[in-house]
Amino acid sequence: MSSNSDRVVFLDWLRFIACFMVILVHCIEPFYLGGPGTFIASEGDAFWVTFINSALRPAVPLFVLASSYLLFPVKTDTGSFFKRRIIRVFVPFLIWTLLYIFIPPIGSGSAPDIAGGLKELPFNFVMTSSGHLWFVYMLLGVYLLMPLLSPWIEKVSKKEEKAFLYLWAFTTVLPLLRPVAEAVTGSSNLWGECPWNPFGTFYYVSGFIGYLVLGHYIRKYVGEVSWVKTLTYAVPFWAIGYAVTATGFIHFMPCQDGFPVSAPYETAVLMETTWNFCTFGVMMQTVAYFLIIRKITSSGWFYQRIVLPISKLSYGMYLMHMFALIPVLAWVRSWGIPTPLVMILSAAITYVICAISARLLAFLPKSKYLVG
Repeated sequence: MSSNSDRVVFLDWLRFIACFMVILVHCIEPFYLGGPGTFIASEGDAFWVTFINSALRPAVPLFVLASSYLLFPVKTDTGSFFKRRIIRVFVPFLIWTLLYIFIPPIGSGSAPDIAGGLKELPFNFVMTSSGHLWFVYMLLGVYLLMPLLSPWIEKVSKKEEKAFLYLWAFTTVLPLLRPVAEAVTGSSNLWGECPWNPFGTFYYVSGFIGYLVLGHYIRKYVGEVSWVKTLTYAVPFWAIGYAVTATGFIHFMPCQDGFPVSAPYETAVLMETTWNFCTFGVMMQTVAYFLIIRKITSSGWFYQRIVLPISKLSYGMYLMHMFALIPVLAWVRSWGIPTPLVMILSAAITYVICAISARLLAFLPKSKYLVG
C-alpha cells in the first residue's frame, strides 16, 4: 500500500464516486431486468431507469481511466507488474467468485448450484451468481496489454496519440451503425465481419483500449485547466453524451403497447445499445466526468477519514457488494416508497455496509487477498 503522501487526490475522489455509481446501477437493474428477462412494470419505472441510469454508465470507464492514469506506461519490469496485479486483483476476484458460488446472496431466490458454478468457472464468470464480475475479466485483459503497449506510448508523438484517439472515438459509433446496417442490408456485420470472421477493420483499435490511451493522454498533455475552461468542455460533452445514451435506451424500449413491458432478455440487451461502455454517448460523458473530477483536490477531514479509506477499499467493495445489495434492495422496496428513492436509498445503504465490511476485513492478516 502506497503512503498517503503518494496519493493522487482526485483519483481517490473518482473511486469514491464511481464505486457508488456502480452500486446504484445495480440497484436500478431490477427495474428493467426480470420476468422473462426484460420487465418494466410501469411508465414511471421506465422514466426513472432511463433518467438516472443514463447518467451512470461512465462508472466502469472511469475506473479504467484511473488505472491508466496511475499505471500506464508501466514503469516496473513486467514480472513485478503482473505479480502485483495477481495478488491485488486476481486472487481476491477468485476468492469472491467462489464465495458467490457456495453462498448465494440472501434473497436471491435460488439454491447454490455449486457443481454448475465450478464447471462454468474455468471458462467464464458465473452468470447466475456473480455476473457483475465480468468487469474483472476486462480489467485483467487491459493489464495484459499495458506492458506490451508501454514502449509505443512512450515513443509516439502527441499528434499520433491524438490521431489514435480520434480513430478510437469513431469506433464508439459502430454499435449505433449496426442497427442501420441491419435495416439496409439484413446484417449487422461491418467492414469485414461475417459469421466466420468477427475481427473487422476496426476491431483492434476499439474497446477499452481507448480509455487506456485516453488516461495517458490526459495525464501527459492536459495540464492544469481552470474551472471555467473545464466546464466549457465538460458541460457540452456531458449533455451530448447523455442525450445519446438516454434517447437510445428509449428508442429501443418496446413500449408501443403500453406497460408493463415483458420481453426476452435479448430485448434488454438491445435497449442497452447506447449504454454500452465503449459507445459514443458513454465515452463523451466519461470524458466530462473525468475532467470535472480532476478538479477536485480537497484533502481535508472528509477526504482523510471517508474518501481515502473507501478509495483504498473500493475494489473489495465492488467484489462483495452483491451480497449486501440483493437483500437491501428487497428490504427497501418493501417500504412502498417511490421508485427513485428505492434506487438511491438502496445504493446508499449498500455502499455504507460494504465500506464498513471492507474496512473490517482490512484488519485481517493477509487482507490484500480479500479486498485488494
